[in-house]
Amino acid sequence: MANIFEVPQPGNDLLEKADQVRLASIKISQTKNQNRIKALNFMADYLEKHTKEILEANGEDYKIAEKKGISKALLSRLKLSKEKLNSGIEGVRKVGDLSDPVNQVQIKRELSKGLILERKTVPIGVLGVIFESRPDAVMQISSLAIRSGNGVMLKGGSEANLTNAAIVNALQKGLSKSGLDKNAICLLTSRKDSMSMLNLENHINLIIPRGSNELVKFIQENTRIPVLGHADGICHLYIDNEANLEMALSVALDSKIQYPAACNAIETLLVHKDFAPVFLEKAIPLFNSNDVKLIGDKRSVELGLKHEASLEDWQTEYLDLILSVKIVDDLNEAIAHIQKFSSKHTDGIITENSITANKFMNIVDSAGVFHNCSTRFADGFRYGFGAEVGISTQSLPPRGPVGLEGLVTYKYFLKGDGNIVDDFSAGKATYTHKDF
Repeated sequence: MANIFEVPQPGNDLLEKADQVRLASIKISQTKNQNRIKALNFMADYLEKHTKEILEANGEDYKIAEKKGISKALLSRLKLSKEKLNSGIEGVRKVGDLSDPVNQVQIKRELSKGLILERKTVPIGVLGVIFESRPDAVMQISSLAIRSGNGVMLKGGSEANLTNAAIVNALQKGLSKSGLDKNAICLLTSRKDSMSMLNLENHINLIIPRGSNELVKFIQENTRIPVLGHADGICHLYIDNEANLEMALSVALDSKIQYPAACNAIETLLVHKDFAPVFLEKAIPLFNSNDVKLIGDKRSVELGLKHEASLEDWQTEYLDLILSVKIVDDLNEAIAHIQKFSSKHTDGIITENSITANKFMNIVDSAGVFHNCSTRFADGFRYGFGAEVGISTQSLPPRGPVGLEGLVTYKYFLKGDGNIVDDFSAGKATYTHKDF
């Protein structure tokens, strides 16, 4: 793995673009809430006007990617149907319906007579987002950036260059039409620029990587800029001995096949030993009929699975129609397996026992812990965030799907009337520390 000193320094062209985004971000940070909402509506309008161009560009990207032989998972993420595009446009508008995350007063406190402290939310500044495939991410990220008063520098995978350019062109036209600086959204297209971004610590305030674990780990290890994201999406679903059979089958299937290339799709199914015979009797033909390759431990193979799992399988994010199955003795063994192999993204349990469910959800240290529902719900749009810039599996906030609240920070505003600390030391003034 390269170290930070091997990452190229930004050239003059990139520095000029970064300066433009930084200056635009300062302008937009001072923009009123209603004007940012107006901008989002214009951005959505221009996406609709350019639907044909965007879909044609995506078709070209897809053809090129197929010829290059890129993985099925990346092809699935690259494909932009009219329905997916329309959903993305709807997401842009819905972000405008959300509450303003900027200028929210978190603390208002009288420190002493005439000395008032406020803590208010403010935009982060410039977001640097590096992602693979998924051109719909451009719409999500850009809308959240503008809504939260930030600028954004985007670098998508080369397999989606044409699509990303068409989308950004529409978004910039919408920004300009609304009266805001179009430079608040910037698209980079070269690999050199994406790597050089990591050395833009004077221009970029936060890096958000979206893509393979290799990409995320490289970025985390090669920049001085704070990084928000997750490397792996190794998600688990535990089927308890007190699970409802039909629910367990339905949720397990949805968690795997609804969109197997997603980071919130399950990669491992844990099944209680007492429930395993009846569950696998139904589950094996169900998964087989949906083209899911099942790989299991010795006990699950004895119950009908054809392929035996290795240690590597428990640590693999397949992003494909492959599922590892392990039979466990009890809840504690399921939790122990998750603690050892989970990427702390999303892990779930199927059970009718609320005590068991609560124990699982309180002990498992993941960004999302689910009870009796599909792991595919781990998504900013489904959470009501309008969209997400990514998912963070770190312990410090923001955690899980990151929407508007994760794209603001705060600062302290202190207003006085000639107050000096020496008066307090001399006993001439006293602290009141009264909250409003």
